[in-house]
Amino acid sequence: MAKRRKRNSFIILASTLLLTGCGNSELEITQNDILEVARDDANATKKECSNVSIQEEKKYYTVSFDTTTGSYEYKIGKDGIIQERNYKRSNSEEVSSTEPVEKKKETKVETETKKEEEKPSTSFDENQQAAIDAALANAGLGQEDVTDIGCTLDEAAQQYTVTFTFQDIHNTAMVDATTFTVLSSVQS
Repeated sequence: MAKRRKRNSFIILASTLLLTGCGNSELEITQNDILEVARDDANATKKECSNVSIQEEKKYYTVSFDTTTGSYEYKIGKDGIIQERNYKRSNSEEVSSTEPVEKKKETKVETETKKEEEKPSTSFDENQQAAIDAALANAGLGQEDVTDIGCTLDEAAQQYTVTFTFQDIHNTAMVDATTFTVLSSVQS
């Protein structure tokens, strides 16, 4: 009986050490995970992407691919967080500048202030509703899941700014006004 207890104790100790070792290791994010983050942000499926390129740098990945609506380039940290994004429309008329996510957050504050001043109505035209639907689909949400929905058109940039709140998190999404493709989304 003593031998059996020692053997069981050894197995328990070995299992505990093995599990402890696994628990302390960092979560490794693969290149496929990084590509999925970029495709999700671009609201593009695997079939819609061509010329896919993933380059691993010291602290981030550079991901680029083309879709029928334009070209995307991302700088995504090893933690899976998008640091920079760049979108160029297929017709090459407009290029959104590559901005760190932090700058986009500053832009969001200005947008919220503008939203409060304008007091948008709760009814939206067909195009605004399409932009809202695209932003919510990109976030994996339905209109019934969110509150404080707003949508404004920047005619010069041909982009809709869609704002909404989900579980006390304020979200801002920039949506292309012609293709209703989500160009960027920021949470704060």
